[in-house]
Amino acid sequence: MHSLPTVEDQEFRDEVRTWLQAHVPREPQPVEMAAMREFDLAWQRTQYEGGWAGIAWPREYGGRGMTLTQQLIWYEEYALADGPDVGVNFVGLNHGGPTLIARGSEEQKAYHLPRILRGEAVWCQGFSEPGAGSDLAGLSTRAEIDGDDLVVTGQKIWTSYAITADHQELLVRTSRGSSRHAGITWVVNDMSNPGVDIRPIRTASRESHLFEVFLDEVRIPLSNVVGGVDNGWSVAMSTLGFERGTAFTACQVALHKSVERLLDAAAEITGPDGRRPALADDELAGRLADMRAEVAALRAMTYALVSRNARTQTPGAEGSIIKLHYADVTQRFYRLAMDVLGPDALRFVHKHEPGGWTGGYLYSLASSIGGGTSEIQRNIIGERVLGLPR
Repeated sequence: MHSLPTVEDQEFRDEVRTWLQAHVPREPQPVEMAAMREFDLAWQRTQYEGGWAGIAWPREYGGRGMTLTQQLIWYEEYALADGPDVGVNFVGLNHGGPTLIARGSEEQKAYHLPRILRGEAVWCQGFSEPGAGSDLAGLSTRAEIDGDDLVVTGQKIWTSYAITADHQELLVRTSRGSSRHAGITWVVNDMSNPGVDIRPIRTASRESHLFEVFLDEVRIPLSNVVGGVDNGWSVAMSTLGFERGTAFTACQVALHKSVERLLDAAAEITGPDGRRPALADDELAGRLADMRAEVAALRAMTYALVSRNARTQTPGAEGSIIKLHYADVTQRFYRLAMDVLGPDALRFVHKHEPGGWTGGYLYSLASSIGGGTSEIQRNIIGERVLGLPR
């Protein structure tokens, strides 16, 4: 990042802002899975037709090939324009597609990449298991080679949008190697295969996008293996180079907007004394001011990380600092929102609805779990950033 925006940066920001203002859907993103799939794929097609699909993907694979600065601008403006959550397209755009670009065969790339960018296929992830979440190397879903197929049996959990997905990026154990990271294979599973059983998981925040996936002797062609049998750990790690901290910017801008909305709400909601607005309460006002400053500091940390990654071209473990701090700030923000609401916090409103502070609070509890728990992030920071012994 430059210390001050260049003329080119500002021109690009204006271009992004103009396009988003003209094209961002005004109707809310549906909650029901089938309707969400239709909505999300239609929005992805709109971005593709406008030349904004795959902003971090290389141009030779149909992406926009934006610089890190341009990606940062895109995500900031996207959040400011209230762009829809990436929803069912997340895994295809940020995991499946980038993995195929880095390690897939030419046939795999030719078939899958255009369909992801054009909004024609949904992907889900089959990594986590009941006994292997943050400790992914502990996975036990087994796959045996039978002729030209892998025969897969096991269970995956916390699979977002599985019921809407066409394909699944699946990690399976094909052998017991010398280490736990050996003997894992990354393979593309067709979700319509016989033996795939999908069961919903209902959450405290009343979300409906999470599922368990059971695999009972599911046959997957060996031609769907990416990067070679028993080499799946290396393949899974190869996607990290596509994400250097920019996409998280949209979450932070959204959090900033939530802080401002809570400030507005605090000026209307009756405070603890039963007479004045909550914003007139010194303690709540001080906490709201601190929260606004913390969110600004979080964005400054992201700018510093993106600037470092732009110089080194290598994503560092410092990203765990932002992940950890974001989870902490998010949870404290929603606890503050509950205190501002007072007794009204007992009334559940879904996080996607206006005034959905209670739903947001319940959903925020997952921020210190998903994508690697806060405990795992602290280990990474201690060992790889601070150089502490194991």
